[in-house]
Amino acid sequence: MTSSAPHRLPAGVALGGAVLVGVLTAIQARINGQLGLRIGDGFVAAVISFGSGLVVLLILSAALPAGRRGARALGAGIRRRTIPWWMLLGGLAGALTVATQGLAVAIIGVSLFTVGVVAGQTLSGLVLDRMGYGPAGVVAVTVPRVVGGALALVAVAISLQGGVLERVPLWMLVLPVLTGIGIAWQQATNGRLRQRVGTPLTATLVNFIGGTIVLAIAAAIHVAIVGMPAGLPTEPSLYLGGVLGVTYIFLSAALVVHTGVLLLGLGAVAGQLVTAFTLDALWPADAGPGWLVELLTVVVAASSVVVAAAPWQRRVRG
Repeated sequence: MTSSAPHRLPAGVALGGAVLVGVLTAIQARINGQLGLRIGDGFVAAVISFGSGLVVLLILSAALPAGRRGARALGAGIRRRTIPWWMLLGGLAGALTVATQGLAVAIIGVSLFTVGVVAGQTLSGLVLDRMGYGPAGVVAVTVPRVVGGALALVAVAISLQGGVLERVPLWMLVLPVLTGIGIAWQQATNGRLRQRVGTPLTATLVNFIGGTIVLAIAAAIHVAIVGMPAGLPTEPSLYLGGVLGVTYIFLSAALVVHTGVLLLGLGAVAGQLVTAFTLDALWPADAGPGWLVELLTVVVAASSVVVAAAPWQRRVRG
């Protein structure tokens, strides 16, 4: 069963939704980072976050007619091979995102994590849009989009000033970049799966099933090596990461057909950076670059979104 959006959302509405995705992502990063720090094991924290989101999605998918229709369409598509196996792998990128949050965000801060994601999303989004991998088809790589992407990379360079490279292990900086590459691919893949099953709810459920399985295996191996965490924190707010993940992955799958991969990523980046700056200003991380550098980073990254979004580009068939 194939379904596509009959109407394209207004540019401002679609871009506003992309910014909201970024806001929720930044809040989730802070929550998962704190959970990983409190538990002392980022892998276990990632399983808790993804697993709780999976429980929510299973309940919604069973309770809502759209969820049941989507599950039937998914099963039929797999049996008839109209849904290829690679469309079911978006959860791998989600697993990498949550694991990186649990391992690194409490140390490097939300802002530094986000600008690493910016670099990966920008490069990956440009390539995927030009290839026509996303559900919007081939999206022209115009001068405004290239300049917007370049400004996003400038924001990354600014964020690394102030001796950050001397205070942070290299792998903590590389992982967010790989996460950004994965997120752009995940958004495009989820958008295509959403077209096949008719609802973002089922596309999101597939992500959480795959991600939970991968994270559970990784956590089991890690626990076998280092042992079980001493205990779990009691603050309810530390367990909201899964619900936030459900929300922003659902929104991403619904919006990418209206925005293209790059613009969805840049809008999300703007929301992430503004929220990340606010969170890091209130609760500074040990290895953060400082609020002045973070503020300049936010301004440059926000400018990249404005440049890339004007003028709005329709799909180019090719």
